[in-house]
Amino acid sequence: MDLLKIGKFIQRKRKEKSLTQAELAEALGLTDRAVSKWENGVCLPDADNIFELCKLLDMSISDFFNGEETMEKTTDNNREIMIDLLKQKQQSEKRLLNIEIVLGIMSLVVMFFCIIIAALLEMPVWTRILIIAFGFAVFIVAMAFALRIEQKAGYYECAKCHHKYVPTYGKVLMAPHVNRTRYMKCPCCNERSWQKKVLSSEEDVENIKTI
Repeated sequence: MDLLKIGKFIQRKRKEKSLTQAELAEALGLTDRAVSKWENGVCLPDADNIFELCKLLDMSISDFFNGEETMEKTTDNNREIMIDLLKQKQQSEKRLLNIEIVLGIMSLVVMFFCIIIAALLEMPVWTRILIIAFGFAVFIVAMAFALRIEQKAGYYECAKCHHKYVPTYGKVLMAPHVNRTRYMKCPCCNERSWQKKVLSSEEDVENIKTI
């Protein structure tokens, strides 16, 4: 595949829709930097983003992979490429979310270990304070990384319109939450709801198969 050709095609179709990179990125729940990378031929969108991109820009999957408008139907090879990319992405995101859990548990263990050591052993007050502060610092830094993983891996699904998107780190940080379910405003329907963290579902694979 010619990534540069595909990138220029995405750029042309975006401009035909009178969309800026930022507007297209927002519609996909991504950053304009991601769109810029596609258009400059640095990389391809993820499989599920390809499907959404094609719908937004009114182009077929075959057009996307050819980097130009054609009369060809989507080939089995293109479908297989997209399905393979989507499955790889799902597996990668599952691993990341597992890392998030491990990171959270380990940081809690370190924090409580520091507190117990400071409480049980004889030591100067300033040393006790330093040990406790170290434990809390490890916990806070680890939680910041864990939250970044949660934000990037998978999607949040709106309970109202079922739109799946990736919110900004700030929105995830400030949102009330219960585990990975967060109360946020959906960029699609503009309604607030408790939104669950989900990975690309098997429906995405089925959608690709039926293209």
